[in-house]
Amino acid sequence: MFTQTLRASRSSIARVVRQQATGTIAKRTFITPTAVRRADLVQDLYLRELKAYKAPAVKATDSEGQVQTFSAPSPPKSPEEADIAKELQAYEASAVEIEGQAEGGAADSQEFDWFEEEPEEEEVHH
Repeated sequence: MFTQTLRASRSSIARVVRQQATGTIAKRTFITPTAVRRADLVQDLYLRELKAYKAPAVKATDSEGQVQTFSAPSPPKSPEEADIAKELQAYEASAVEIEGQAEGGAADSQEFDWFEEEPEEEEVHH
C-alpha cells in the first residue's frame, strides 16, 4: 500500500511540475497546423486557380459551324396517286408460272425420283 501511494504522489508531482514549466495549462485543439499541411503548395495553387476560373459565356451563334440545320424530308407518294388500274391489268395479263411445267404449259416428261433407295446386298454367311 505504501508503494502505491509513492507511485501516485510521484505521478502527481510530475504533472504539477510539467504544468508550472509550460506556464499555462495545455489544451487540446482540433485544428493544428502540421508540416504536411504547410508544405502542400501544389494543392494550394490548384485550388487558387480553380476558384479564379470563369467559364466563357455561351452565345446563340456558337453552334453554327458544329451542327447541321434541320430540313424536313419530303413526304412519300401515297399509293392512291399511282395508276392502280393499269397495274391491275398488267397483273391479270401476266402468265401464270407453275413449278414443274415447261414453258409451253405441258408437264415435264422427266421425273426424278430423288428418294429412290438402292437394294441392299445380302451378306454371305460361311
